[in-house]
Amino acid sequence: MTLREALAATTRALSQGGSPTPSRDARALVAHAAGIEPHRVMLDPDHPLDARAQDWLADATQDRLAHRPVAQIIGYRLFWGRRFAVTRDTLDPRPETEILVEQALRAPFRRVLDLGTGTGCILLSLLAERPEATGLGTDLSAAALQVALENAHALELGDRVGFAHGAWWEAVTGQFDLIVSNPPYIPGADMADLAADVRLWEPHIALSPGQDGLEAYRILAGHLAQHLAPGGRALFEFGINQAPQVTEIFEKNGLATQAHRDFDGRDRCLEVTAASPCAPPV
Repeated sequence: MTLREALAATTRALSQGGSPTPSRDARALVAHAAGIEPHRVMLDPDHPLDARAQDWLADATQDRLAHRPVAQIIGYRLFWGRRFAVTRDTLDPRPETEILVEQALRAPFRRVLDLGTGTGCILLSLLAERPEATGLGTDLSAAALQVALENAHALELGDRVGFAHGAWWEAVTGQFDLIVSNPPYIPGADMADLAADVRLWEPHIALSPGQDGLEAYRILAGHLAQHLAPGGRALFEFGINQAPQVTEIFEKNGLATQAHRDFDGRDRCLEVTAASPCAPPV
């Protein structure tokens, strides 16, 4: 079987099986089976795929037909131009989350905290872009922290980052001039409507806190001021149409906010700072 034949057969199987992106998924799986980058599949379409690679591809195709995300099948996802290992214990990094990295890099920072770090993609991307910075990532999931640690070593950032086990502020001491988080924010009632790739394969604890989806922001807002260094900033991702509610939570805690839009023009990220002190009376 050649790469061309493998690509055609895999695309056909995924299309017939109802995959929403059969061509893209097939190219990623065939490329991984062949040990090449996806864009190289059709540069040498007559290159043979050996028996071992064909067996892997057949199993991978069945996994995809069972809605397993491609990133979990091949073991990684590209985020901010780097590879991050992905497992069933972590969220699959989304392109819209890169807005946190983009906004964070608009100002200097030396010590950064990532609450609910998952794969570590946000924290490690920031450290990779700022060689003088150090960071701490926390997560309630010990399995996710192990993935983040492996990603840190793979990116040769292990000497500038630490990881701690705990929910939100439990494992945090001291102050940071940048705090970031992509917390669970999907309302409990919406979980059943998620795509099967997400609902069946990604950790629910990282997707939804239940109820209205806003509980994590209430916890984060309640202790943020004491962990922000003077002049520090915090950046939080939130869901579509949640900007008013999330903004209100932080502003009720005496914090200043500014929403930032994602690549589709939707409010997606909230920047939070300590509110400016009131001017003394004249």
